[in-house]
Amino acid sequence: MKDTNTGIKNSGNWNSGYRNSGDWNSGNWNSGNWNSGNWNSGYRNSGNRNSGNWNSGDWNSGDWNSGYRNSGAFNRDCPKMRLFEKDLDITVQEFYNNNNLYIDLPLNVWVDKSDMTKEEKKENNSWETTGGFLRTLDYKDAHRKWWADNSDDHDRFLKLPGFDWEIFTEITGIEQDSDDEVDVTVEGNTVRISRKSAKTLGLIK
Repeated sequence: MKDTNTGIKNSGNWNSGYRNSGDWNSGNWNSGNWNSGNWNSGYRNSGNRNSGNWNSGDWNSGDWNSGYRNSGAFNRDCPKMRLFEKDLDITVQEFYNNNNLYIDLPLNVWVDKSDMTKEEKKENNSWETTGGFLRTLDYKDAHRKWWADNSDDHDRFLKLPGFDWEIFTEITGIEQDSDDEVDVTVEGNTVRISRKSAKTLGLIK
């Protein structure tokens, strides 16, 4: 197959953009085909960051959407945000304009030889030379590691509308700390008490 790329670092064909692995893309960073937008993994998108197909809007996982962040098809608007299995009275776009859910997960951590298990030493022959090894964390261990190392960032999640510890723990593996505190309003005054106490007093669910 003839390669007619005019951009750079393209693994596909007939691309005029950059860093495309699909074909016939005029945008950049596309893994799908026939995209004129950027960062699309779907096909024939003129918008950006779509995983669906034929979207002219952005961040759509469905098809033929001209709106934003739709998982359905043929939508011109932006859907309501669904969070912790509850429907919020704001759109997905409005939610992300005011909330940041990004987590820089530590997928790999360096483990000193003194902290290695016997099994890890058996499986990593170079540990004596390197003084340790690089441990790959699974999905939930990575979340727990991030949570433990970033206590100042907890409120970004704990204050999300309808935050639910059971759901949060099941998905991320992060368990509730008994010392975790929340803001509650009592007789018009906002006070900060432990989440456990707030639940006991019926101030939160």
